[in-house]
Amino acid sequence: MELKSKKVTVQKSAEELCSFLSDVKNFELLMPENTSKFEVIREDAFVFALKGMPEIALEVKEVQSPNKVVLGAMSDKIPFTLEGQISEIDDTSSEAELLFSGEFNAMMAMMIKGPITKFLETLTDQMAAV
Repeated sequence: MELKSKKVTVQKSAEELCSFLSDVKNFELLMPENTSKFEVIREDAFVFALKGMPEIALEVKEVQSPNKVVLGAMSDKIPFTLEGQISEIDDTSSEAELLFSGEFNAMMAMMIKGPITKFLETLTDQMAAV
């Protein structure tokens, strides 16, 4: 299953945005209001939970500065990646979109598509605001 967020303009250079997304503690600023838990567990990993959902641990898997940051699930139970793609507009702004990619059976994909789409939308809205 692959989902794409909308593209948003961020008032940071591509380099600044890539650094921001590479620092896992900054994801707390991007989380939705219904986040019930957010905890940095390593320099490159954090765990979060949304109300009514299981905890998810993510770690930085790859950084290709200044254009890409890939986070991946630490658990094999729900294998997925969240990729931030960044394009420079000029020295002070960039464009970003998030790509969610995971291997799920049809039933699971149907159940999580809506919440994940909303989650991606929240992350990109918050990214545009920071």
